[in-house]
Amino acid sequence: MPTDLTDPYAVTDLAPEAVEAELTERWDALLPASPELGAALRRRYAEPHRRYHDQAHLLQVLRVVDRLAGDEDVYVVRLAAWFHDAVYDVPERELTNEEASARLSVRELGRAGFEQEDLTQVARLVRLTETHAPGGRDPEGELLCDADLAILAAPPERYDAYVEAVRAEHASVPEEEFLAGRLAVLEPLADSEIFRSGKAQSLKAAARANLGRELWSLRDRLGLEQPEDEDPVRDSRR
Repeated sequence: MPTDLTDPYAVTDLAPEAVEAELTERWDALLPASPELGAALRRRYAEPHRRYHDQAHLLQVLRVVDRLAGDEDVYVVRLAAWFHDAVYDVPERELTNEEASARLSVRELGRAGFEQEDLTQVARLVRLTETHAPGGRDPEGELLCDADLAILAAPPERYDAYVEAVRAEHASVPEEEFLAGRLAVLEPLADSEIFRSGKAQSLKAAARANLGRELWSLRDRLGLEQPEDEDPVRDSRR
């Protein structure tokens, strides 16, 4: 079956060369005067320690932005998407990866001639991807965060591959510590709205089902009691 190039989740079916080519085309359309910056960002996402937060993830986020976009300032959201995981150190250094990525965006886009207002907005959006909790009346923040979290609504087999890739990025972390950390991240996420932008509401059911399966597995592997009202396939009608 041929790969659907418009399907955001199909990026993992593409050869690395095809991902690179589409990213190059997208950058040239976004900021044609700065090809060197685009190439430098692509190199960052191609770093060998990345297993999930790589070029395919970046392309997926950009494709989801295309699908979910409405009246937002899509240009600034796309710029923020390019920078949102530009720095991805495991373990993190003095700064969080999001903060380091935000500062990188200010430095590099400043050199490219962007005005302070745009620099501030892009950096703010990048920082939002640490919590994925935009405030009220923040359509650009909602769009970027929803695009970054869209993997949660992927078909089950692709979701499971994502979980395995994240684990591979943290291979040095002991198993029990990783499982407990993952549980601490996912439990509040599963109890939140998850997606906030209008077009992303259709993703909620699949995301809750995937999160429910993983949360059940995490508790089981950690020897924790399961909630009485929850089974491996979390009720998606919430």
